Amino acid sequence: MSTPFRLRRPLHWLATGGGLGLAPRAPGTFGTLAALPLFALLYPAPLAVYLLATLAVVVGGIWICGRAADEVGVHDHPAIVWDEVGGYLVAALPLVTGFGVFSVWLDAALLFLLFRFFDAVKPGPIRWLDRHLHGGLGIMADDVAAGAAAAAVWYASVVLLTPLAG
Repeated sequence: MSTPFRLRRPLHWLATGGGLGLAPRAPGTFGTLAALPLFALLYPAPLAVYLLATLAVVVGGIWICGRAADEVGVHDHPAIVWDEVGGYLVAALPLVTGFGVFSVWLDAALLFLLFRFFDAVKPGPIRWLDRHLHGGLGIMADDVAAGAAAAAVWYASVVLLTPLAG
């Protein structure tokens, strides 16, 4: 199967998460895996570094996703997964702020699943962002919102359930 993406082009390589977005099934899930090495690099860093890096991924992603979509002629092509990288970094924020429950990697995996749930189902405002915003901003916004929803559910769960556990 032919792809309009050329991984030798840095823009296409970034947009497709190093090619993970070209997976024939569940490209968003595979693309989210591209966030894990970045999370591993940033997790031990100070919170300010994590936040600045996440902001850079998200703001840069508006350009990366928009430009890649323009070049291939498809808005939010399934292979464009840089938005998943940004969304996951937002979802993983609780771990950086001390709201881990189990081991960091088990928590990271659970947040991965929670993020993928919100990104796939797109409840309420997330669906609105997906349908009404266009260009790179539209591609990034629903994933950042899905990440924020996953983080909010995680924070709420930890706050509400931790007293019951002990």
